[in-house]
Amino acid sequence: MKLYILSGRSGSGKSTALRALEDVGFNCIDNFPVSLLQSLVHNAVRDPLKRSDKTAVCIDARSTALERFPEILLSLDRMDLDIQLIYLDARSPELVKRFSETRRRHPLTNDSTDLRQALDAEQAVLENISDLADLNIDTTTMPASALVELIKSRVAERIGDELSLLFRSFGFKYGVPVDADMVFDIRCLPNPYWEEELRPFTGLDAPVERYLAEQSDVNDMFNDIRRYLERWIPSFEANSRVYITVAIGCTGGQHRSVYMSERLGAHFEGQRENVLVRHRELNRR
Repeated sequence: MKLYILSGRSGSGKSTALRALEDVGFNCIDNFPVSLLQSLVHNAVRDPLKRSDKTAVCIDARSTALERFPEILLSLDRMDLDIQLIYLDARSPELVKRFSETRRRHPLTNDSTDLRQALDAEQAVLENISDLADLNIDTTTMPASALVELIKSRVAERIGDELSLLFRSFGFKYGVPVDADMVFDIRCLPNPYWEEELRPFTGLDAPVERYLAEQSDVNDMFNDIRRYLERWIPSFEANSRVYITVAIGCTGGQHRSVYMSERLGAHFEGQRENVLVRHRELNRR
C-alpha cells in the first residue's frame, strides 16, 4: 500500500497537490484527522483488495491529535508500507498575498487573530509534521501548473524505491530555495552576462553552453560537484532518504546555474531512474 501524507500551511498549494495525485489514480481524502491514520492503514492491510491501493491524505492545522503525529507515524513506519510525507509551504508575505487575492478566510483567523498571526500560529502547530517530512516543497514562486507537474513527475511517477534527485538552478539575488537539501554556490565562475553577445541567452542556449564548456574552472567545478554527489548520495539512500534537492546558484539564475544544473542532470540521468532538472528563475525573463 502506498500512503502519501500531504500537509502545509493554508494557501501553500495542498489542494492543488492533492488533486494532482487524484488525477493519476490515488484515492484522496482532504482534511483527514491524524487520529484516524492508524485505522485507515489497518483496514486497508486487512483487506487484500486494498493492499495495493494508492492513498493520499491531507492533514492541516485543524486536525485533532497533531501532537501525536510523530508517534503515529513511527507506528506506521514499522508496517510494510510505502509512506511518504510531503510538506508544502511558502513565505508568509506570499501566503498573505494569496489570501488577499482570493478573499478566502484563513481557518485560524478570528476577532482577536489577524491573518499574519494565524499563519504564524499555523506554522507552530504544524512544526511536528514539517520536521519529519520526506520532501519539502517551497511554492512561493511556483505557479499551480508547475506544482501539478512537480507532484506528478517527482512523487506520483517516481520509479521503484530509488531516491528522487532534483537539480534546481536559482539566483542568489532572489534568495536561496528554502526546500534545498544541498546548495552549491558557483558565482565564482566566469559569467556569460558580462559578454554582451551572450547576455540575451540563457544556460539552455548553445552559445552560452559553448562558452561555459570551454572554461576550465567550469569543468573543474562540475567534476567536483559530480564526485561529491556520487560519493555521498548512496549514504543518504542507505539511511532511507527518498528525495534530495540539489540547488545550484549563481547571481541571477539565468546562465551559469542553469548550465550546471542541466549538465549535472544529464550526467546522473545516465546512472539513475529518478532525475529531474528545474530552473526557478527562467520564468522571470
